[in-house]
Amino acid sequence: MRRFRYRALVKLDPPALRGLGRQYPSETRAVIRARSIGEPCVHRYMPATISSDDQLPLRPGDQVVATITVTDDDAPSFLGPGQPFTLWGASTGHGIISRRVFTDVGPC
Repeated sequence: MRRFRYRALVKLDPPALRGLGRQYPSETRAVIRARSIGEPCVHRYMPATISSDDQLPLRPGDQVVATITVTDDDAPSFLGPGQPFTLWGASTGHGIISRRVFTDVGPC
């Protein structure tokens, strides 16, 4: 499986009353649900890691610009500039992709 990196505006949904005050590490694992760019009726679930720029914990209710690393060969068919997505995992949320990250450093 290939890994792809994207910049995105991410918002974790506010917690239910029992989860009040919970924080998530800067590198939080989640699953992204996105619609196909070419066929809006087709959805895909992809494993992802969300990393905040400042390395501070992610807090539900906050809106942050983050780097999302997705492990899926078909990610470019589902994630591109302006493409919305939903987060599932320890916390739920949503976001929108701003751009794909190309880098010569690291495994991506």
